[in-house]
Amino acid sequence: MSKIIPPGSTIGILGGGQLGRMTGMAARAMGYDVHVLDPDPLCAARAIATRTVTAPYDDDKAVVDFAEHVDLLTLEIEQVSTTTMNAAARFAPVHPGPDAVHTVQDRARQKRWLKASEFPLGAFRVAMSAADIAEAVDDYGPCIAKAATGGYDGRGQIRLADPKAAGAAWKQLGGRTCVVEQFLNIAAEISVMTARSSRGKTATFPVSFNHHDHGILTWSVQPAPIDAALAKRAEQLGVAITTALGIVGLLAVEMFVLTDGTLCVNELAPRPHNTFHQTERGTETSQFEQLIRAVCGLPLGTVHTITPAAIHNLLGDLWMNGAPDFTPALRVPGVRIHLYGKAEARPGRKMGHLSAVGATSDIARDAVIAAFRAIKPAAARKRAR
Repeated sequence: MSKIIPPGSTIGILGGGQLGRMTGMAARAMGYDVHVLDPDPLCAARAIATRTVTAPYDDDKAVVDFAEHVDLLTLEIEQVSTTTMNAAARFAPVHPGPDAVHTVQDRARQKRWLKASEFPLGAFRVAMSAADIAEAVDDYGPCIAKAATGGYDGRGQIRLADPKAAGAAWKQLGGRTCVVEQFLNIAAEISVMTARSSRGKTATFPVSFNHHDHGILTWSVQPAPIDAALAKRAEQLGVAITTALGIVGLLAVEMFVLTDGTLCVNELAPRPHNTFHQTERGTETSQFEQLIRAVCGLPLGTVHTITPAAIHNLLGDLWMNGAPDFTPALRVPGVRIHLYGKAEARPGRKMGHLSAVGATSDIARDAVIAAFRAIKPAAARKRAR
């Protein structure tokens, strides 16, 4: 049983993106000091950190020095060198631990672990060559090939229906190991977030229902408008995976609901997750506060729904001709804007999100979609003049 890291201590966050920023804000509200390490000198979390170290995640010397100045380390991104994490663990507790992160951070390793642990998956093949990809497509029919490392938000993913396209796909993926997954008959995409404390206690948030466009989350609503028995099965699956991995912190489990009601695990993320940003408004404890509670050995917060809530991502495309006007969106009742303080907008880059609450999940979802549609891009404003 780990010792408690009480408020007033210093928490180090590996990763300074929006997840690190929001985690740091929750930590500060609880009385913790916050340090951040990130390769980007202009990272989003810099604004809320007492100390920001600019260094790669595999810089042993920098991470060890970072660990020596904090009471505990956690992370907002899984692509951190586990060798470096082990070195840092000599000076401060590191949650989640290197072994769990090692399993999750490589998609091929993650899939193999899930299969060996007998968790439900769609058919897949680990490909080490273009010939492997071609063989998988020949056996499975239409597939999607995903880079084993580095891909996210639809990047590093290629759809294939013809084995003859395998060579081009292998080249486009950088000639690196990838996972080839059979297309499934998907009825819905959901996600489960389980918190597990350093004292072994678990708590699972209500299931989120998610909608993606081009591989990037567009909106998410909680609680998911799905059958209660299905939600219960999904929550139990999330707890089982979290416990089997030995996670201390958070584990998001993205799942597919197939047309026959079967649940299949898609991906794991040992950190806060985009599909649970609405917990800041809809549940008694946000995912960010829960992470701090979990890694610090504090009692986990209750995760009952206060009100249905939804979020809609704001991508950098909105900023391509200048800052958009959010005023019309904020006229929609129950809507708030959350911007991440990123210095540069790029197409597909997550710059912020809108959130909304409502009496039902459908009302919250409709409100946040209406608010997003009301945003006026800079180009539209110029034409209106």
